[in-house]
Amino acid sequence: MLDVPAPASALYEKVKRVIPPVEWPVFVDDIEAILALKRQRNAVILAHNYQTPEIFHCVADITGDSLALARKAAETEADVIVLAGVHFMAETAKLLNPGKTVLIPDMEAGCSLAESITPADVRLMRQRYPGAPVVTYVNTSAAVKAESDICCTSSNARAVVESLAVPRVIMLPDEYLAMNIAAETDVEIIAWKGHCEVHERFTPTDIRQLREGNPGVVVLAHPECPPEVVAEADFSGSTAAMSDYVGREKPACVVLLTECSMSDNVAVAHPEVDFVRPCNLCPHMKRITLANIRSALAENRHEVRIDPDIADAARRAVERMLAK
Repeated sequence: MLDVPAPASALYEKVKRVIPPVEWPVFVDDIEAILALKRQRNAVILAHNYQTPEIFHCVADITGDSLALARKAAETEADVIVLAGVHFMAETAKLLNPGKTVLIPDMEAGCSLAESITPADVRLMRQRYPGAPVVTYVNTSAAVKAESDICCTSSNARAVVESLAVPRVIMLPDEYLAMNIAAETDVEIIAWKGHCEVHERFTPTDIRQLREGNPGVVVLAHPECPPEVVAEADFSGSTAAMSDYVGREKPACVVLLTECSMSDNVAVAHPEVDFVRPCNLCPHMKRITLANIRSALAENRHEVRIDPDIADAARRAVERMLAK
């Protein structure tokens, strides 16, 4: 069974810098109920870095970027996995835990990248570029993964591309991630036209204005941002890499060009750092709440199921990534 977590009242000490006291009572009942339900069901909650602090710091057992969640999902001994994130993440957890119950609190928690490409699109790209392996970002459906040779995340995209030891790859579906990786490698990368609706909104002008208003600010950009944004930034990396940068470098003032809950979650561990917060929200991530996590555990909502034929092929692509 899982360890007994700290009472909800003790958890507030961790998040008091990012959750005002007036808001905390709204969360307490759900937090206490979730902690109890996890013990009853031998359940774990996996929360992406874009979840709000009351989820990320108060009820989650495993947190991180897509790669970290995929790795930890493959290792968990829990009977039930609740994915506090978007649908493709829950599918990935199910792929790696076919015998476990995987729940997503809201079936409408989607992703603009996942919705930008279909299995038929992948087959068409293979016809246009015969012989080029398909590297598919984990921000895709299981059906798209099933048409791929190997998956990647923003943490390991370059390593995955170069591990194939070929002169050219097809990289789907994030055009900007593909372009940013292409700038770092000699491998020719053929991109798709998908974009993240959060990261595509950042511009070089945004960065210049942030620097003017906050002298000395260090700018960290996610590689799903446009290449011209990455070029203006001081550092580019996955959400895990950005968090590690803040912990390692301890900048006096920093801005994270990514989904805005990320800043709150990193700030909890680094009270000495001043975070500037340009707030681009992911509407899909924000569909996950304490209330629907509680309902998911109490009512077994909503169980993720994947067609076995799709699951087998998609699992191979994910496992190949994890083996790198």
